[in-house]
Amino acid sequence: MSQHTDRLSDNNKIEHHTTLYSSDVLIVRRGQEFQVKITFNRPYKPAEDKFAVEFVIGSNPQYSKGTYIPVFPAKERKSSWESRITDTSDNVVTVGITPEANAIVGKYHMYVTVVTPFGVRRTKRDNSRDLYILFNPWAGDDAVFLDDEEERTECVMNEMGIIYHGAYEDIAERNWNYGQFNYGVLDACLYIMDKSEMPITNRGDPIKVARKASAMLNSRDDDGVLVGNWSGDYTYGVAPTSWTGSTEILLTYYKSRMPVCYAQCWVYAAVFNTFLRCLGIPARVVTNYYSAHDNDGNLKTDIILDENGRIDRNRTRDSIWNYHCWNECYMSRPDLPLGFGGWQVVDATPQETSDGMYRCGPASVQAIKHGQTCFPFDASFVFAEINSDVVFYSRSKEGTLELVKVNRTHVGRLVLTKTPGDVTRRDITDQYKFPEGQRPQTTMAEEATVIFLGRVLCLWTNIEIKQKTLKLKETQKSTTVFLLSPGVKELVVVESKNYMKRLVEQANLHFIVTGKVKETGQIVTATKLVTLHNPKLIVQVWKNDAWKFYTQTNNLFGRNPAWN
Repeated sequence: MSQHTDRLSDNNKIEHHTTLYSSDVLIVRRGQEFQVKITFNRPYKPAEDKFAVEFVIGSNPQYSKGTYIPVFPAKERKSSWESRITDTSDNVVTVGITPEANAIVGKYHMYVTVVTPFGVRRTKRDNSRDLYILFNPWAGDDAVFLDDEEERTECVMNEMGIIYHGAYEDIAERNWNYGQFNYGVLDACLYIMDKSEMPITNRGDPIKVARKASAMLNSRDDDGVLVGNWSGDYTYGVAPTSWTGSTEILLTYYKSRMPVCYAQCWVYAAVFNTFLRCLGIPARVVTNYYSAHDNDGNLKTDIILDENGRIDRNRTRDSIWNYHCWNECYMSRPDLPLGFGGWQVVDATPQETSDGMYRCGPASVQAIKHGQTCFPFDASFVFAEINSDVVFYSRSKEGTLELVKVNRTHVGRLVLTKTPGDVTRRDITDQYKFPEGQRPQTTMAEEATVIFLGRVLCLWTNIEIKQKTLKLKETQKSTTVFLLSPGVKELVVVESKNYMKRLVEQANLHFIVTGKVKETGQIVTATKLVTLHNPKLIVQVWKNDAWKFYTQTNNLFGRNPAWN
């Protein structure tokens, strides 16, 4: 008996949008019919012959758990998967089989059993009859159904992506090859779920799959795929900026069974994106500029200043990243009230534990926008990343905290993802938060502004006083005393020798400048992120005639161009 012919296989791949997968066996999507051709040793007699097509998954398949699925083309017995005989020709029977829209995702073994006068006989195990069943965003009954062809094509089928990084005022792009259809990647993605010891029965639920994978993509607490490193020292691995695609990372992990070094947020997000798209879950990489890390869960970013206006590093636990990358995946959320399905935030970068493991999500984007921070999973953490207020406190020697300033617009300044079907960026900030102008405003303390001009840091304050003495606290912990008048700008030289040795590959300077008015004790503060760029290298290609003229000219003066 044979499973299918090449023609049937090609038709299945086209119908199931799996043509691009590099695989030796059949790959189909659940909730949609595929066809197999069975060849018997004699002509098939519908009235007399009884047979079944069996599908098993996992090491201990059981009918009660949905890991053993017998499919009966004849109507006398029902099965959970629909089937029908679509064609018969002598001893060849073509069967159409439709897996349930919530079927387990993974690699199945297929057998054919027949009833004979000597009992039930089953075909032997043959790897060529294996098949993969994936999530199906084209099927209306599938939990990952996405009814937008352009978005679906981008977020499932596109292998090439653009990841945004840099800073809000200086956005940069990084190309990435997701490679979700490359040979071996699908097996590597399924191995990740095996490695996590995820129950087979949970692997048809995109919520559970995405949550488990967000933990497994980082190596913290479970020997997952990637080791994080923000130190700038990548001696024992590959620098995060050197990666350009997911395939090598996933195949290395699959073959070595060991975490791969090294990653930062965009690498986690890129490889996670490959995992999701490979299994059929629509996914995209998202970048949040000025992304907060709420360490204590109070939905605010708290900056503690000491009595002199300097940041108290021992008590300031929250932080703000100039950008942070995470993923969105598309799915229904039957565990949430109506309207909170659709795009969900998942994040593999290990920041905080969730239910005891370093993972995040899936968290409904709609829930985040509307402040429904009680909804699972980790909606409050993501809300703080994009919508928290930056609150500055002054701490006295006695330990009391006094509110200095509240900045409601600094965090979550811009959220970007790639435009479907294009190489431009798409602003999706409004999907996460309402316009800042619609939020209620409170009275704030006087503010200061930081401007960076080349090697010069400029502080400008709008304190309405005739003349006061201001102590300026710089990043290098030096103190400069100024005598300021209203609207006057003072300059502080920032020399490269003070920071060059501390820069890592992204070369960002994060200034948090605070000042205290000596006469009144009033504190002003401001922040500024500056991205440093390497000089541009321009290569000039000489044409033969121009090079000949240049050589002759230099030889006249006794110079050899090769020495220059």
